Amino acid sequence: MSCESKGNKETKVLIETSLGNIRVKLYDDTPAHRDNFIKLVNEGYYDGTLFHRVINEFMIQGGDGTSKNAPAGKMLGTGDPGYTIPAEFVYPKHFHKRGALAAARQGDQVNPEKASSGSQFYIVTGKVYNPQQIGQLEHQMQMQQEQSVFQQLAAGHKSEIIAMRKARDMQGLQALQDTLIAQMQAQIKKEGKRTLTQVQREAYTTIGGTPHLDGEYTVFGEVIEGMDVVDKIQRVETGAVDRPVTDVKVIRMKVEK
Repeated sequence: MSCESKGNKETKVLIETSLGNIRVKLYDDTPAHRDNFIKLVNEGYYDGTLFHRVINEFMIQGGDGTSKNAPAGKMLGTGDPGYTIPAEFVYPKHFHKRGALAAARQGDQVNPEKASSGSQFYIVTGKVYNPQQIGQLEHQMQMQQEQSVFQQLAAGHKSEIIAMRKARDMQGLQALQDTLIAQMQAQIKKEGKRTLTQVQREAYTTIGGTPHLDGEYTVFGEVIEGMDVVDKIQRVETGAVDRPVTDVKVIRMKVEK
């Protein structure tokens, strides 16, 4: 399996960087992300921006509009066009295999809908997992699913919980918790436990990726040429907050017909 297999229909974008060229294809079944990326590329938004966050065996991140000509040591990662894009999870069809192109976003605490940044993106490098590690990851995914569903259910009883805590009504809190756990289990039974598909298992145990991000961030494309350049970028020396010591620039991006 290779993330560099050629796509025929999808829009392709050439990313010229200071370390070489990367070519990506954009998926048609994530149209809001596709169209926004094309719009920003055509406007030249990305030209001159940096890959401001780089973590070896994880991913390379760019798209911060404030990173153009950013002086050394400047904190980056908050720049965007001033809007977000609703999440477009096409999961498990699109997942965080090596070479996946995905949208960055703010964390769940301030962004429970998991809306994507208007411009910031990352390309997955990740690592290869053995079957035992895949089993452990799957267990973690299911624990996260339970936690996420429970928190969503509990959010609907926020005022009730606060009142019972103030009154130190431990019996009431325990009864509510038992009810929420039962509702959580029923909901998960209905929607199904999170498991990895055979395609995911094959990818993660051969080419690698970052499975713990699946279903949390929108994957809207993939690298079709230039993973050697992505690897070159992921290995550069980095300093504070994972910013490369020597700037890695996007010289320009171009939509290819």
